[in-house]
Amino acid sequence: MDEVETVVIGAGVIGLAIARALAQAGQEVLVLEEAAIIGSGTSSRNSEVIHAGLYYPTGSLKATLCVAGRDQLYAFCAEHGVEYKRLGKLIVAADQAQEGDLAAIAAQAAANGVNDLRRLTAADIKALEPALQATAGLFSPSTGIIDSHGYMLALQGDAEAAGATIAFHAPAESGRITPQGFELSVGGDAPMQLRARRLVNAAGHGAWDIARHLDGYPAALIPEQALAKGSYFTLRGRSPFSHLVYPVPEPGGLGIHLTLDLADVARFGPDVEWVEQLDYEIDPGRAARFYPAIRRYWPGLPEGALEPAYTGIRPKLGRPANGAPDFRIDSRELHGIPGLVQLFGIESPGLTASLAIAEMVADRL
Repeated sequence: MDEVETVVIGAGVIGLAIARALAQAGQEVLVLEEAAIIGSGTSSRNSEVIHAGLYYPTGSLKATLCVAGRDQLYAFCAEHGVEYKRLGKLIVAADQAQEGDLAAIAAQAAANGVNDLRRLTAADIKALEPALQATAGLFSPSTGIIDSHGYMLALQGDAEAAGATIAFHAPAESGRITPQGFELSVGGDAPMQLRARRLVNAAGHGAWDIARHLDGYPAALIPEQALAKGSYFTLRGRSPFSHLVYPVPEPGGLGIHLTLDLADVARFGPDVEWVEQLDYEIDPGRAARFYPAIRRYWPGLPEGALEPAYTGIRPKLGRPANGAPDFRIDSRELHGIPGLVQLFGIESPGLTASLAIAEMVADRL
């Protein structure tokens, strides 16, 4: 049986950031990834937004790790040549009834330590984005966009330079907790048996299956899983916008918002569709729901201007009826097993928070 000091399951943005942190701390790290490439799941199917940390409950992991991770991420991009733009975003109220939501968002942001929000009048919004229609808004200058694949390549490069190894086509199929650590059965192109002193489950959607197949792990500690599919549509033709534009949030997500990629192509989404299994096919018919939602803040959206782009599926800890679940980063303090960290429900703002999440996991190990 092969032996390694630390195994990280999953080579998405979270797994790569954790592998980098652990390898740079001097640990021997092996990353197991069932796919052929890095970041082929949730990490490559999102809005590529660097979030400021406005919405999350004060003291939650999402709030603290987003705010810390945002600053770390901007610094990382500058140091590693990863392309990004600090565009800023507008959060807009479509009518006076929504202006109270803006006040609540501003108060929450301040409680989270985000102190650069600026209140906007309808005239301010027109000056910034003439195509928008809104009664009031907030401007977040700390929000930006990032080349997420370039970021993951930089994480991979740092991790491998520090001695980490990534095994592709290597799914972790089952495991067992032992007094000495963990024994894992790995399938794929080169099946093997592994023994590790430390184990980090950063498998995204697959984290629940990994936990269920880890013999000796208390089943009662595995949280509920829910899958929220979101569709994205791109705008045909040139975008009239230079900032990101968000409506006030809706249950399960932040509403159908406008983001820009690094080529200034506008895309709208995601919506929220609760599903039972992973299915990344996009239904062009869902655009019918997008038009009226977008026209609440951009009434000039031309008919037929939306083109299907892609979908993503957020690994959530339950549905909105169960509240707004936080990240779960479960370590010895919860389950009593030394050397084990399991990550569940790492959805947005996971990309923004990734470096801070990696620091937390390294500390808990």
